[in-house]
Amino acid sequence: MTLAQRWLEGGYHNSPWLIPLRPLGALYRYIMKRREAAYASGKKVSWRAPVPVIVVGNITLGGTGKSPLVAWLGRWLVAQGWSPGIVTRGYGGNAEHYPLHVTPATDPAQSGDEPVMLAQQTALPVVADPKRARGTQALVDLGCDIILSDDGLQHLALERDIELVVIDGARGLGNQRCLPAGPLRESPRRLARVDGVIVNGEMRHSLPIDATSMQLMPVAWRRLKDGERFPLTPLPFSLPVYGVAGIGNPERFFTTLRELGVEGEMLALADHQRFSEAIFSPAKQRPVVMTAKDAVKCKEIAPSNSWVLEVEATLPLEFEHWLTVKLSALS
Repeated sequence: MTLAQRWLEGGYHNSPWLIPLRPLGALYRYIMKRREAAYASGKKVSWRAPVPVIVVGNITLGGTGKSPLVAWLGRWLVAQGWSPGIVTRGYGGNAEHYPLHVTPATDPAQSGDEPVMLAQQTALPVVADPKRARGTQALVDLGCDIILSDDGLQHLALERDIELVVIDGARGLGNQRCLPAGPLRESPRRLARVDGVIVNGEMRHSLPIDATSMQLMPVAWRRLKDGERFPLTPLPFSLPVYGVAGIGNPERFFTTLRELGVEGEMLALADHQRFSEAIFSPAKQRPVVMTAKDAVKCKEIAPSNSWVLEVEATLPLEFEHWLTVKLSALS
């Protein structure tokens, strides 16, 4: 059993292997609390943008569904008449200069994979910058009148008007302990201070606060080599497949494939892992199926018979009404 599995197994499982790490987890929680207090008191300075800022983040490690929510918010804001832009740290990228303006054709080695994916999915201005305040200013200079900060909950140097936290329904808060004794970046009490909690998928563990349900729904297959889209059924490829996923929670992707009737060999990779041709060698003549996040990194090296499962977030009308009221209060 891996450390991550010990963190998460059974929801609130207390493995004896983790007991020696509890003092370190308590220290980590204390440091994060002191850091937040320093910004709240003004000892550390945060920058306020001249436009509203919506932060989408989480308090756990691993994939929870933040990027699909950011994409949904971007499309929804456009429909409401806003001109949104997306700022992100650009994890995994190594640009020569920042802020980096990300386009659908940007090399993920420069920007990271998620910024390119968001640029492709939303057609919105996307800026990657480890200093999110600087990246936000770049988006404002482009004419954006509202900012979506992807994975920016702990980046307190940028003030925010709305905080949204995404939690994976299957994993919940794990054993509710902070790093390294558990998967939490912050105390569960942090949830009481955010504006909204979004649960991705069915919630299998209770939370200390009310939450909104979000579902990731498959919408189409996309052929990687030319971008042509096909309906979910009938399958546009033969079975069995070779499935690969370098995301925070690969099993969620593989479960979705099985629910769509897609069977074959599945390879779970590390989150943000860089792809090489060797990863695809076991596929032989089988179709390769992957996530949109992985697709941006391997179009040039993946086999010609490679397919991307496109998914989109869906949220209830009640959340849309709530968000409309929150935004109205900011104007």
